[in-house]
Amino acid sequence: MSELKLRRLTEHNQRLREDLARPRIRVSEASASLIRYCKTTRDPLVPSVWGPVPRADDPYQNQSGAGKGCCVIQ
Repeated sequence: MSELKLRRLTEHNQRLREDLARPRIRVSEASASLIRYCKTTRDPLVPSVWGPVPRADDPYQNQSGAGKGCCVIQ
């Protein structure tokens, strides 16, 4: 019984050491990075902020050129 407790405590201690070794950043740095990303990355789904997106740059535009419809039946 005591060997089982010792093994469990050792495993738990190892997990805690791994958590402690994980790299961390401050909340202020993370939020500044997120704000910088949001300001510099265009979102085609929010044209009121970024303006209209050219068709060539729109990732949601149908670019297959398969005709007028969206489906091809063979």
